[in-house]
Amino acid sequence: MTAKILIVMRHAKSSWKTSNPDFARPLSARGTRDAVIAGQVLAPFHLDLVLSSASTRTRQTWQCLTMGGAKASDVRFSETIYHAWTNDVIDELRGVEAGVKTTLLLGHEPTVSDLISTLAQPSELVDQVAAHFPTSAIGILSFDGPWAELGADSAVLQRFEIPRG
Repeated sequence: MTAKILIVMRHAKSSWKTSNPDFARPLSARGTRDAVIAGQVLAPFHLDLVLSSASTRTRQTWQCLTMGGAKASDVRFSETIYHAWTNDVIDELRGVEAGVKTTLLLGHEPTVSDLISTLAQPSELVDQVAAHFPTSAIGILSFDGPWAELGADSAVLQRFEIPRG
């Protein structure tokens, strides 16, 4: 069986200079720059699926990722991911179609760092993620087996990057 890749990313920096509710906060200028650079990090991957929160800042992050070169066969925005806790996201990932090799989960803290800490086998890299997972941060995990069997300590955190523009 071919190894699966799960890329977990926190949305880019959002603006606090708005009267919009949290769900509708847009990216800041720095967030836009960082997300384009993050798109360059993701460009070498063929993303079969993007599962993203439906918030304004995650939608804008995805748009900027594509400006940096990221591409995906299927992009799904979900209000559920905006409110999701780690176990909810794991359940969502377990439902990914068998033919999908690489998935990007684009979400929010504290869920994204906790997701990595839960799924990945313990390592110094996982400790770094647990200590600080800033905006635009990307964790790249690999695991063998079907998505339906994704669970605690079933993956290896291969890379952790914090793209800045």
